[in-house]
Amino acid sequence: MPEARKIIFNIKNNMRAPTPSSDSKPNRTAPRKGPGSIEAQIGLLVIFGILAAFILLEVAGSLSPFADTMEFQTRFTNIKDLREGDPVKMAGMTIGQVGSMTLDEGMVRVTLAIDEKHHASVRTDSEAAIQFEGLMGQHYVSLSFGKQGLTAESGALLPSVEQPDLNRLMSKLESVAEGVQNLTSSFSGDSFNAVLRPLGDLIEQNKDKVSGILSHLESISGKVASGEGTIGKLVQEQTLYESALAAVEQLEKAGNDIQVTAEQAKEVVSRLKEGQGTLGKLSVDPTLYDETTQAMTQLREILVKLNDGKGSLGRIINDPALLNNATTTLQKINKATESIEDQGPMSVIGMTIGNLF
Repeated sequence: MPEARKIIFNIKNNMRAPTPSSDSKPNRTAPRKGPGSIEAQIGLLVIFGILAAFILLEVAGSLSPFADTMEFQTRFTNIKDLREGDPVKMAGMTIGQVGSMTLDEGMVRVTLAIDEKHHASVRTDSEAAIQFEGLMGQHYVSLSFGKQGLTAESGALLPSVEQPDLNRLMSKLESVAEGVQNLTSSFSGDSFNAVLRPLGDLIEQNKDKVSGILSHLESISGKVASGEGTIGKLVQEQTLYESALAAVEQLEKAGNDIQVTAEQAKEVVSRLKEGQGTLGKLSVDPTLYDETTQAMTQLREILVKLNDGKGSLGRIINDPALLNNATTTLQKINKATESIEDQGPMSVIGMTIGNLF
């Protein structure tokens, strides 16, 4: 390229240089380079070309050469035809591009270079999915907004969503179409005749029976339409309809009552769990349980003492002498009451006064 510029420059100077004469001395002064020189034109052309390329890339959205980016990671089992430089979009808006892609433990790790001005929209629960524009369009990575996640930091691993493989789907559709085609091609005119001929022969042989069945069905349908029989009454009579409707309403009311009862039972159980009321306290409060256990223990000790003859009541229960004395005393009282009954009231009064004075 420098040699070509030098040749062009020499040709241009030779065209501009005057023809030397015998009287004049040759001008050895180098030609002056001005703004119209070819070097300046080529330089301007290169600068304009670079600027035009950057402007086109910026308008296309596939590259932001002057914007700072942050990298995120995601993994796919199949990246299809995704390539480095493909756009990364969120809600249809380009926010970055696909970076490097490497194999990682049976999956493909994809680096996403996101413009720093869109960093706040990428969250830890933003899901990455490979989409494509039309059936033959360019592939791109689509990011969702996320719902509850925090703002993702640079280098974070984002969850991914695998989309159905279009090639596999098309192959399945093709196999289904081939099966349908084979099925339709197998049913030729001869095969239809072979299937329908036995059926026609069967109907021809039993045409009287078929006619009788059809006549019976016609008679039954006529009776149902006229309201005869159980089915006819169920179909035609308004009373049965109203009764059935009332029964359904009662069932619905019973269901509502059952639902109310269930709600009340649920409320009672919740109050028991919370320790409200007597039963709730008995079932939840450990103090009542401990007191009941203590009372039962004390009652058991009392019964043991009574059985062992300890204390007054225990002696009364277990000592036979006390039982004999009590029996003798009761016998004496019985005899005394009998003698009093024999003496009469006046004798009793006289004996009482005599004992007093």
